[in-house]
Amino acid sequence: MKTLYLLSTVAAASLLVACGGGDSATNLGTVDTSPVRGALIQNPPPRTAFFTASDFTAKLNASDNGRNLLAIAGKPKCGVDVQYIKYGTVGGAGEPTDASGALMTPSGGPGCTGSRPIVLYAHGTTTVKSYNLANLLDGNAPAYSEAALIAATYAAQGYIVVAPNYAGYDSSKLAYHPYLNADQESKEMMDALSAARKALPGLLQPVQDSGKLFITGYSQGGHVAMATHKAMQAAGQTVTASAPMSGPYALAAFTDAVFYGNVNLGSTIFTPLLLTSYQKAYGNIYSNLTDIYEPAYASGIDTLLPTDTPLSTLTAPGGRLPQTAFFSRTPPTAPAGSGLQPILNAISPPTSPPALAPLFALGFGTSNLITNTARLNYLLDAIANPDGAVPNVTNGAQPVDPKYPVRIAAKKNDLRNWKPTSPVLLCAGSGDPTVFYSVNTELMQGFWSAPSPAALAPGLLTVLNVDSTPTSAADPFAAAKAGFGMAKTGTAKAAIAAGASDGGASAVTQAYHGGLVPPFCNAAARGFFQQVEAATAAR
Repeated sequence: MKTLYLLSTVAAASLLVACGGGDSATNLGTVDTSPVRGALIQNPPPRTAFFTASDFTAKLNASDNGRNLLAIAGKPKCGVDVQYIKYGTVGGAGEPTDASGALMTPSGGPGCTGSRPIVLYAHGTTTVKSYNLANLLDGNAPAYSEAALIAATYAAQGYIVVAPNYAGYDSSKLAYHPYLNADQESKEMMDALSAARKALPGLLQPVQDSGKLFITGYSQGGHVAMATHKAMQAAGQTVTASAPMSGPYALAAFTDAVFYGNVNLGSTIFTPLLLTSYQKAYGNIYSNLTDIYEPAYASGIDTLLPTDTPLSTLTAPGGRLPQTAFFSRTPPTAPAGSGLQPILNAISPPTSPPALAPLFALGFGTSNLITNTARLNYLLDAIANPDGAVPNVTNGAQPVDPKYPVRIAAKKNDLRNWKPTSPVLLCAGSGDPTVFYSVNTELMQGFWSAPSPAALAPGLLTVLNVDSTPTSAADPFAAAKAGFGMAKTGTAKAAIAAGASDGGASAVTQAYHGGLVPPFCNAAARGFFQQVEAATAAR
């Protein structure tokens, strides 16, 4: 439901102190051994990297991926100082825990020092337990990681960046990750922000919080970002603007779509993370793992992710997870007299729309993850208590009264239940095979647009489909759309040159969500934030 690799698999980053700065990692400062929510565990936090603007430019220019990133994000105007923060937060059931993240601050010339706005950034799905955004670049082969992406797009352009690794990752003591738990993830984002604000005055190159807060995140992080905006608004805290990107916002509709057979790329990875998260939070998703998972995969699946075992090992033949086979090719058996068997046959797998049939077919096999019994029970509830968007759009709203525990949990974490009062940009690509545009970005757009009762005030909502043609010469997102089109074409051409016989279609599908969309949506998000900031300053 999010990004399977999201740039993090392009390079395994290591801690690096680059040119132009001293390492404060050995200075423990004050250490909080029993942190409450929002506490900064080590103050000052250790510095993990420091680059001048020219250093950072040179590092990125040393690789093809880095040069591509520079072309999209722009030449750094600021140096980038990276600190490793640890903070107190909570798990999915409200249990006290800790987590870590990156605090990136700009330094150098005009627009880089003094009072600066904050970007609170939420990363996409990763299976890597040791994932750490404070690891900016690989010292031996500087590359195009998610950490480098946000450093180049935001910190090197004058923004303070606060980027949690999330509970359950890196050094966090939590034994699981509260995946797509809107309550936990919004609390953790606010906790990381509180801790980072405590760290700012004691940094080697201090900057000040200007009071302007921008929230963004990609894929899983898109859901995190929207949930955080919602929670902060409800708490009366300032959110200047947000830009959720390619996220599963309408989670109940999206999950229904998958169980109706519209299996997304990466579902065999996302689902164990999701069901473990909701079992830890609510305790009623299953009594036994085999209630949902096939016996071949059930044992230990609730403690499998995240892990530092390579994804290729997990999904290899005979591995812990199937690569793509989410459901059985044999349709579930409908209850006698229900008349549902033709429907179940037609969606195992679906053949409509024809353009997506090959993608959906990948999700069906003979060594599948989810049992037919679990799929049938889910679908019986979805048919009896339908979502307003799946399988057909009616009112576009959440299901009124779902009964199946997984659907109840999905509704609890579905974000079709609030109205932002500050500007929001939704950015995604309409061809996304991982987080479907139609039942997430497009559905939220309809939910927040007239004549919906939840319609936002004029000017508050902007929607960008990067996989579209510029509307006119005055289109503010023309560069992002044109750049994305060139990147997609380049990916296909490279695949053809390497011997692909499908015109590069498979390569584009594989790269779409995790590689092609993120840099263009992040660049658009920064431009959006700059426009909002300028409009706010002009008032």
